[in-house]
Amino acid sequence: MESGLDFHTAKALLDWHVDLGADEAIGNVPINRYDVPKEAPKMAKPKPADAAPVVMQQGPDPVAVARELAQGAQDLDGLKAAMSSFTHCDLKNGARNLVFSGGTVGAKVMVIGDAPTREEDREGTPFVGVAGQLLDAMFGAIDHGRDHAQNPIYLTSVLPWRAQTRDPNPKDVAMMLPFLTRHIALAKPEVLVLMGNQACEALLGSKGITKLRGTWTEALGKPVLPMLHPAYLLRTPHSKREAWEDLLNLKGRLGV
Repeated sequence: MESGLDFHTAKALLDWHVDLGADEAIGNVPINRYDVPKEAPKMAKPKPADAAPVVMQQGPDPVAVARELAQGAQDLDGLKAAMSSFTHCDLKNGARNLVFSGGTVGAKVMVIGDAPTREEDREGTPFVGVAGQLLDAMFGAIDHGRDHAQNPIYLTSVLPWRAQTRDPNPKDVAMMLPFLTRHIALAKPEVLVLMGNQACEALLGSKGITKLRGTWTEALGKPVLPMLHPAYLLRTPHSKREAWEDLLNLKGRLGV
C-alpha cells in the first residue's frame, strides 16, 4: 500500500503529532476518526446471566435504628446515652468526644449549630473557641447567655461528632436527625435558632443561609429563626450588621 503523501508532508504531520504529545503508534493502518458509518452499530441485548446483580442492603437501616433509640430516650441523659451507643455513623470513629449540649437546660431559646469543630470535639461542648466567644458576645448584647439567670440559652449541634477525614454528607445528617428531633422534644424550647447551612438543611430542608437568615419560619411546630454562624461572621466581619439585626429580631419575638 502506497501513501499519497510525499516525504516532507509526512514528516511535517509526524512532527505535528509529536508536538501534540503523541509518543506511540498504536497500529500500522491509519484510522479515519471522522468517518461516519452508514449504520449505527447495534448493541447486543444482554443475556440474563450478563445482567448486573442486584445488591441488597446488608444489615439494619441506620435511620430506623436511630429512630428507635431516640424514641426510647425518656430524658436528655438517656438521649445522650442512646447517641453514644449508636454505631452506624462512621463520623464517630474519628471523633474524640460526643458533642451533646451546652448552656442551660429548659431555656426558651435553643441554638443549633453545624457539625462540631476541632475545639468542640476536644471539649465535648458546642460553640467553644473563638466562634463560641463571639456567640457569647452576640447573645450577651441582647441580655441572653448560656448561664444567664433570667434569659439563658441552650446549645447543641446538628451532628454530635466532628468530621475529621471528610465533610459531613446528607446520609450522616439523615441518620442523626431522629436524635436531633428527639433532643428538641425533650429540651422543650419555645424558639429554635438555626445557625448555619447544615442546621437549616436538616430541619428546614433548605440551605443558603445568607438568604434564609432573618426570616421567621417553622419546624417541628416551633418558630425558627435562621442566623449566620459565628464562624462565618469571623470570616466575613461585614456581615455582623445582619447578625445584629437578627438578634434584635429574636429579642423582639421573645419580648425581653
